[in-house]
Amino acid sequence: MSSNSVNKNRYFESIKKLEAIYENIATNATEVSKWRCPYKDAKDNCTAKFGCRNQDRSINDGSPFPCIGSDKLDYRNAWEV
Repeated sequence: MSSNSVNKNRYFESIKKLEAIYENIATNATEVSKWRCPYKDAKDNCTAKFGCRNQDRSINDGSPFPCIGSDKLDYRNAWEV
């Protein structure tokens, strides 16, 4: 086997491993999206580029507004139209 040849079995095994990893990520993201606001980042800041009543607008230093919503709420009605 030359140094440029591809081991097809190893390639397909690698693809299977990547699929399993991404499937787990997608499954977890789907579950989290059922209870966590999709605009809340890992630091609990709101990343929405529109008005949301769960934004703490009292802190206006140029950083993103903190999200003060509870993760136990249904967020679908929180966004202002």
